[in-house]
Amino acid sequence: MIPFLDLKTINDQYRDMLIDAATRVIDSGWYIQGQEVNAFENEFSNYCGVKHCIGVANGLDALTLTLRAWKELGKLKEGDEVIVPANTYIASILSITENRLTPVLVEPDEATYNLCPEKTEAAITPRTKAILPVHLYGQLANMPTIMDIAERYNLLVLEDSAQAHGASIGRRKAGSWGHASGFSFYPGKNLGALGDAGAITTNDDELASVLRALGNYGSHKKYENIYQGTNSRLDEMQAAFLRVKIKHLDNEAQRRREIAALYNKGIKNHHLVLPLNVHHDEIESIKSHVFHLYTVRVKKRESFQAHLSNNKVQTLIHYPIPPHKQLAYSEWQHKEYPITEMIHKEILSLPISPVLTNKQVQAVIDIVNDYGF
Repeated sequence: MIPFLDLKTINDQYRDMLIDAATRVIDSGWYIQGQEVNAFENEFSNYCGVKHCIGVANGLDALTLTLRAWKELGKLKEGDEVIVPANTYIASILSITENRLTPVLVEPDEATYNLCPEKTEAAITPRTKAILPVHLYGQLANMPTIMDIAERYNLLVLEDSAQAHGASIGRRKAGSWGHASGFSFYPGKNLGALGDAGAITTNDDELASVLRALGNYGSHKKYENIYQGTNSRLDEMQAAFLRVKIKHLDNEAQRRREIAALYNKGIKNHHLVLPLNVHHDEIESIKSHVFHLYTVRVKKRESFQAHLSNNKVQTLIHYPIPPHKQLAYSEWQHKEYPITEMIHKEILSLPISPVLTNKQVQAVIDIVNDYGF
């Protein structure tokens, strides 16, 4: 079986370094908010090109706490509208409703699957206070245009960068465009921990200060609580693991791009819609896609996926049910988002990882091209 994502082999590359990192933490005797967290926050903020990185427990907390902090700062209040792509993973929307804010679902650009700037601007009302663009599958949303819209309408921008570590437009990376950004380091991410982990990046000193308190029981100083906070802290052990893996992030992203280029060149089955290769050829210096996922669209998905499985190619669907069709948001089930529904009905992710071999890639290409509709 050609695995969709072989995490064991990915981490085996760094086994000795990961063991050394774990040993370093164990031997330190300091397991919460210690030197490893501080060091990783500095390294990741420098990598993203921002002033602050605040480690948190996971990617959902990164988004939820940022919106909460803006409420504490008086920049948001309950009922305010937050524009978010309709085709995102549900976590993006959970962060909004958890703060008793109002999600406004906007259809994506059909070519990139990211938030459409024109539809975003059309959705703005007097109650709109923020935009939450999601860099889906590893490609940045059109952040220059989105930031221009936000500036004209005086809106906050929170990037959901959970799938876009290292993605960029020009030399400006994910996590440095908006007023803040949430990252996930879930094991399957391009920069993945060996458990749950997340972080927030920002250039806003005041926001960073509030966030550090909110994730630590609402406290900067032990037993003195400024806010009704929560416990959401990046684990010292996971920070140590991430410090090992961040050194290899760009090389792994480049390997993902190489695999995507092989897929784009080799797949000739005209029934498939391939992802827009925005980093390719003449625009290579303008945009950089890190291919967290390599997604195709195909109308007879179940049959096509079965063909791949029968030929020992593992695939996944990201994601089978759009948020507005989930029971968690049953009040939206009467709404129609045709582009989103088409994407969720047709999308299929092919194997891609930095340890996938060219032989495996060619095998996938051959099996894909062999399928007749």
